[in-house]
Amino acid sequence: MSTYEVVVDRKIRVALVGCGRIAQRHFEAIAAHGERMELVAVCDGDRAALEAATARTGAPGYNSLTSMLDGCDADVVLLCTPSGLHAPQTVQVAAAGRHVITEKPMATRWADGKRMVEACDAANVRLFVVKQNRRNATLQLLKKAVDNKRFGRIYMVNLNVFWSRPQSYYDGARWRGTWEFDGGALMNQASHYVDLVDWLIGPVESVQAYTATLARDIQVEDTAVVGIRWRSGALGSINATMLTYPKNYEGSITVLGETGTVRVGGVAVNKIEHWEFASPEPEDAQVEEASYATTSVYGFGHPLYYDNVIRTLRGEAEPETDGREGLRSLEVLIASYLSARDGRRVALPLEY
Repeated sequence: MSTYEVVVDRKIRVALVGCGRIAQRHFEAIAAHGERMELVAVCDGDRAALEAATARTGAPGYNSLTSMLDGCDADVVLLCTPSGLHAPQTVQVAAAGRHVITEKPMATRWADGKRMVEACDAANVRLFVVKQNRRNATLQLLKKAVDNKRFGRIYMVNLNVFWSRPQSYYDGARWRGTWEFDGGALMNQASHYVDLVDWLIGPVESVQAYTATLARDIQVEDTAVVGIRWRSGALGSINATMLTYPKNYEGSITVLGETGTVRVGGVAVNKIEHWEFASPEPEDAQVEEASYATTSVYGFGHPLYYDNVIRTLRGEAEPETDGREGLRSLEVLIASYLSARDGRRVALPLEY
């Protein structure tokens, strides 16, 4: 366990870097914990985005990470920047003695992900990776069923991410759709679903992937299929595309086992569409109320995610998704890209 200094007699001070699309969710979640956490700074190199963020939050604004670290007393720095910037920014924040929260994916390269963990270890600070979908009520029920062995032996698991990202989405920011800063349908949009592969089902033995850029003018893939073999022997797939007409259609996971079948569907795993087990349990009564309506792919897990961050920094809990946990899904992502590039099956772990 880390020996970092915990915060017990005041609010936890957080600074946010990158005031774009996803930052708005974090503003809401931080505000929801106003009794225990406060936003003390925002940062963005884009003047309009920075002005909008300062107007919304009232927090002081900075146009660079360096000036923000010099000018504010944040305990933890939240990175909502392009994914390819997470590694150097994490190293810089850790060197300044601040904890780090990074949006998904934690990095776009395997070596960068490891570098982030090592930098935070060396500086004796925490590294949190945002995985708010794990906190969705639907997935919490599914996780409990898996942990309680209600499926018996799991035979097959399929994950679908059938969403829509028009060309205008990629044109809206130069970093989107690039290898260096973003990644494609798998690494960016389907990242939370790739996380479910290991978190719910267990360690992956190998992957075999195909990726394609079928319709968008971008460097990376807009469509991907990944075949998966888990170490348990279970087989499955991830099917992801950003070309669904005319809007986001489905984000789902289906688990088929010896004594159970479950499908969690909806636009973003927000609806339990099938729940059947050989033996009933009390939590089966919670299935209907766990489903919720949403037009957002982000779900409602951010406030619950922040509760764990706050409790960890106050010395009351351990992080649910730290840097090493983030590496588990990054490894599956990198293995999938290597497989697609080289036309071969890629076994995990990537290195010994």
